[in-house]
Amino acid sequence: MEPTKNWIKDLVIYQVYPRSFQDSNGDGVGDIPGIIQRLDYLSDLGINALWLSPVYCSPNADNGYDISDYQEIMEEFGTMEDWELLCSECHQRNIKLIMDLVVNHSSDEHPWFKESKSSRDNARSDFYIWRDPKNGKEPNNWASLFGGSAWEYVPERDQYYFHLFSKKQPDLNWANPKLREEIFSMMEWWVKKGVDGFRVDAISYLDKPQDFPDSPEPPQPDGYSFSACLLSGRPGTHAYIQEMNRRVFSPYNVLTVGEVIAPDAEELSRYVVSDRQEFDMAIPFVAPVVEINTWSPKKWKENIAAEYDALKDHGWWARFFSNHDKPRQVSLYGNDQEYWEVSAKMLAMLLHFLPGTPFVYQGEEIGMTNMCFPSIEQYNDPDAKNTYNQLLLAGTPPHEALRQAQMISRDNARTPMQWDGTENAGFTTGKPWLGINPNHRKINVENQKEDPHSIYHCYKTLIDLRKKRPALSRGDLEILPVPAETLFALKRSYQDETLLSFHNFSAEPVKIPEALLPQSGEVLLSSYDRQGGYQGDNILRPYESVIFRI
Repeated sequence: MEPTKNWIKDLVIYQVYPRSFQDSNGDGVGDIPGIIQRLDYLSDLGINALWLSPVYCSPNADNGYDISDYQEIMEEFGTMEDWELLCSECHQRNIKLIMDLVVNHSSDEHPWFKESKSSRDNARSDFYIWRDPKNGKEPNNWASLFGGSAWEYVPERDQYYFHLFSKKQPDLNWANPKLREEIFSMMEWWVKKGVDGFRVDAISYLDKPQDFPDSPEPPQPDGYSFSACLLSGRPGTHAYIQEMNRRVFSPYNVLTVGEVIAPDAEELSRYVVSDRQEFDMAIPFVAPVVEINTWSPKKWKENIAAEYDALKDHGWWARFFSNHDKPRQVSLYGNDQEYWEVSAKMLAMLLHFLPGTPFVYQGEEIGMTNMCFPSIEQYNDPDAKNTYNQLLLAGTPPHEALRQAQMISRDNARTPMQWDGTENAGFTTGKPWLGINPNHRKINVENQKEDPHSIYHCYKTLIDLRKKRPALSRGDLEILPVPAETLFALKRSYQDETLLSFHNFSAEPVKIPEALLPQSGEVLLSSYDRQGGYQGDNILRPYESVIFRI
């Protein structure tokens, strides 16, 4: 069970969404100097790698995932000198710096696109995907993931360009070798500036079918059809990733994480099995609306088992329950009301017990929850707004359309970090760019750092355990059979050390089969530490987790 780069086993990666982490100048927007101010907090938590969501120049049609200059820093976030200081300060604390990279598409304000759209015969004419009108309309019936057609007309060329996401995010034409070389050179430039790795966004869509057939998917209420079935994971995409690996990843030994479309373990393995020379690990993207409606403890067990079997000999796992695209984990998988604290700890204990590299998304370590804004106008997320509009077109009453948009909105994960109980949660002295969750008076870093039984201290203990117990970072996994679907029973073994854990995914007590309980052993951690810890019988209380060393 050896990943390509052995040091990946020892990482705990913390994702920072810069806009919402810490504002240093009072403009209501988080920035790079703000991140630098909080590095000691991250170091004290115990993390040793920082994944930085995009900080490149961007008009922010999609909060930085629409890049207008890959080699400059967004003015709201600071300067290149600020970034260089962040990189230096991270390395002084033995924290690796991972940059989020978006190369499926750019912004329509990127100089490449401005030149490309100006005529059909310029030097960058084919840096993007252009097609002639079909019967005076779009080239096919494909939908943008953010609503409407995936094609936008440009009079200068009398052609349409393709944009899988917003019309402000035209897809790059990876079939053009000159475009690929520009991207690889840019990546190499960042590595030479000190970047330790890349998380590569939306990487499953690089190769497109050149005939652009109509999608067989049923149309959305606005008449256009999603095209993922025709786009995801095409052989050409894997060839481009392998070229990226040969050109940048392998020569510089950088950490690589791909955000991929992988409906099953077999597809996931195509991106990360070491013999294929693509990514070190991958983050499968699942649309929030799909995850909300389909997840269950039983399905999780099946997925964990399948992915473990697929990668245990020649791969590695990115372990995460949260990121900037997902609802808050305690609100989705746990219970953010009566069992908020114990269910947040239970999720943390399960995640950090699994093999692979754990990811912590900002605020997860204090149990931040979903935030439901009372009107669609208060949302920033274009996906939430599109969901709301599509539901209205389908005849859904406005109050129900809003409820569904609230559930799936990526803004749930993007409300500002809750540092303390003051008016703006210690995030800014100005007006925050996105509303702050009112529960910040209770749920905040300051409160939890002072409370030895808090969620924060549970995370800190877990990260420390991972560093001290090789079974967690290097051990094999055995999923023990249990009759209750809501009970996870897991064993990790490495050399002469064995750890055993039980996790109750339920608001009801659950019985641990007596044969599985250790006859003797040390309790390393319990999600009920505030209540005196594991009680010593074979009953787990609601959302209780316990880890034994046996």
